[in-house]
Amino acid sequence: MGAALRELRAKLDVPGNFPAAVLADALAAARAPRLPAQDATDIPFFTIDPPGSVDLDQAMHLARRDGGYRVHYAIADVAAFVTPGSALDAEAHRRVQTLYFPDGKVPLHPPGLSEKAASLLPGQSAPALLWRIDLDAEGRTVGTDVRRALVRSRARLDYEGAQRQIDSGTAEEPLALLKDIGTLREALEVERGGISLNVPEQEVTEGDGGYVLEYRAPRPADGWNAQISLLTGMAAAGLMTASGTGILRTLPTAPDGAVARLRRSAKALRVEWPHHVSYADLVRSLDPREPRNAAFLQECTTLLRGAGYTAFTGGVLPDPAVHAAVAAEYTHCTAPLRRLVDRYAGELCLAAVAGREPPEWVTAALEALPKEMAEGGRRGNTVERECLDIVEAIVLRDRIGEVFDAVVVDVKENDPSAGTVHLEDPAVVARVEGGGDALPLGERLRVRLTEADPGRAKVRFTPA
Repeated sequence: MGAALRELRAKLDVPGNFPAAVLADALAAARAPRLPAQDATDIPFFTIDPPGSVDLDQAMHLARRDGGYRVHYAIADVAAFVTPGSALDAEAHRRVQTLYFPDGKVPLHPPGLSEKAASLLPGQSAPALLWRIDLDAEGRTVGTDVRRALVRSRARLDYEGAQRQIDSGTAEEPLALLKDIGTLREALEVERGGISLNVPEQEVTEGDGGYVLEYRAPRPADGWNAQISLLTGMAAAGLMTASGTGILRTLPTAPDGAVARLRRSAKALRVEWPHHVSYADLVRSLDPREPRNAAFLQECTTLLRGAGYTAFTGGVLPDPAVHAAVAAEYTHCTAPLRRLVDRYAGELCLAAVAGREPPEWVTAALEALPKEMAEGGRRGNTVERECLDIVEAIVLRDRIGEVFDAVVVDVKENDPSAGTVHLEDPAVVARVEGGGDALPLGERLRVRLTEADPGRAKVRFTPA
């Protein structure tokens, strides 16, 4: 496995160790960050992240207010540590985003910052962009503010633990309100025509001396937490569009042909889709644990292709300006430890609230940012997919010739005898071809493993 991952890193020109000048910049910044004037360490923030995470971008505190709710959302202030034009800044532009491999991650910033000084770890005071978003009783935004402040998280939670506390009624009010606010925001998402795809994801974990592949269906708490991030991204987009300068995350509306193809897939999968029911309403009604539904939801991810970043100045908004899946203007601003563009979005929002022009180093970078992010995103997507291919091949390499139970989740339009299958155990998604007959989309199929060679040949099956 190590050899295959090294080959992948070389093929994709993945950055290696941080240069000495970058580490020196990071060390100096960690010792003497630019601290804000406001002290908000009295707010008892908490974080929700995967177990073991230490690069914590966001912390929240939720409370009731007269007639509604108040969301305090603290975002790590990376700009308090990174000096524009420094070696550290240049390296971040080279890396663009954190990359995740089975044997470790390739971080956007040196760990001394992303996992220590700039991270919103519990018990540590850290500079942050402190968002205050006031909501009415229905969860609609009625007031937005963002400014620099010193914050201190009190607790680090994971999704499973947060869900357990909420379900058992043992959660304190700031956490318990995550369900209340998250549910309201989900209802508003339905109202505006937005959509969140709850597709079970392949997850790589270590176990039994090697790697294990499992499917993980999103928990309700995952969705509620995502709604807080969406809320902030929409608020940030609103500030930028009102000020006339910004960078949005955009996604064009899917063409009629793409939706028509999904209708054909739904029919083939025997997923009932009445003509009066919208795509968004259908997706929300499906239980992803049902194989046919899971296959259809996987097909739906094709409508998310084409998302990108669009910068604008002078009050001239891009066309389109909205993100079709969010069904609103939206931007990325909540993960600056792991994604380059978020640092710039945060600065633009601070300037908008203060009623001043953004810093010159921000406006000077805007034109190039969309291309930088697109290239970084492509590399990140390739890393994710090829790492899964390698782990799948490792898990199956000693089982050539065995027969497995699978579900056909995709069929090639120009060759219905070839497509994609999901195995339930192990959690593998791979090509199937060579049977001659048309594959039964959405149906269970016995398949025989014909190839599994880490780093050389992706996993392949043929109908048994």
